[in-house]
Amino acid sequence: MLLVQFKTTAGERRVGLLEEATIRELEGYATTYALAQAAIGQKKSLAELAQAAAGAATHAYADVYASGRLLAPLDHADDAHAYVTGTGLTHLGSADTRDAMHKKIGGDVETLSDSMKMFRMGVEGGKPAEGQRGVQPEWFYKGDGSIVAASGQPLSMPDFALDGGEEPEIAGLYVIGEDGQPYRVGYAIGNEFSDHVTERQNYLYLAHSKLRVCGLGPALLVGELPAHVTGTSRILDQEGKVRWEKAFVSGEQNMSHTIANLEYHHFKYTLFTRPGDVHIHFFGTATLSVADNISVQPGETFEVESPVFGPKLSNRLQVVATKYTKVNTL
Repeated sequence: MLLVQFKTTAGERRVGLLEEATIRELEGYATTYALAQAAIGQKKSLAELAQAAAGAATHAYADVYASGRLLAPLDHADDAHAYVTGTGLTHLGSADTRDAMHKKIGGDVETLSDSMKMFRMGVEGGKPAEGQRGVQPEWFYKGDGSIVAASGQPLSMPDFALDGGEEPEIAGLYVIGEDGQPYRVGYAIGNEFSDHVTERQNYLYLAHSKLRVCGLGPALLVGELPAHVTGTSRILDQEGKVRWEKAFVSGEQNMSHTIANLEYHHFKYTLFTRPGDVHIHFFGTATLSVADNISVQPGETFEVESPVFGPKLSNRLQVVATKYTKVNTL
């Protein structure tokens, strides 16, 4: 089941079932958040509640997208109550990449870089038996709900950044119930979007490289994530022609960590179990255009798509001017 959030031509918020090229409105729920809270309260599955609420009103997905009325698949009315976070060094990549990576981490651990040590730790301990705790992954904070761009909206790179590159990833979407427990609403395709040039200067610059916007959606996949997910990431030039394209894989079959392990190490902090909050947590990737020496230019467009998630995520890169913020003394 795929769900999308959007606005009507009158500007009213709606959530609906995506049925191929048609969006079927859900009756009684204006947002995915409201639907999720109702499912938690009624102790029903999100899919069960959504199916029961499917109404007669429909919209053409193409029209909603073309008119800029798509929204991210999950958000919060107060952006400060939506956390955007993620994990890295979690993906094994293609068979060739996987073989090369295993050769890199197969020697004396003391000779490895810190990043390779972290990756090796995940390979050796990221998939514990059910009910047990695995090794901690690399983790980062990216921003709050205000940084999330829906499909069709631009990704804004600040002018102090040295690069703005895509990271095609799957994100887990969560709502914290009144009982303080995290509930996974579903999954969405995303473009985690980072400054890779800054990060490559020193791995301790990871936090600086991550404080950017991200793309998410357009659809929410309700239910379990397939063990093997395939997709395509591409860059379109200003004329709409493909400048770079590469397949990517995700899902636990292609990861060094289980989803459950990544979730455990995120939600083990009390801060992240505050009732009512929303969490968007990126699971990582192994496919980047920057690895092929591609520098994305303003006006070019990122596309990320996977059959599992329905329509593609599309965002144009733009550069925004930033001003020096002087700190005043009171």
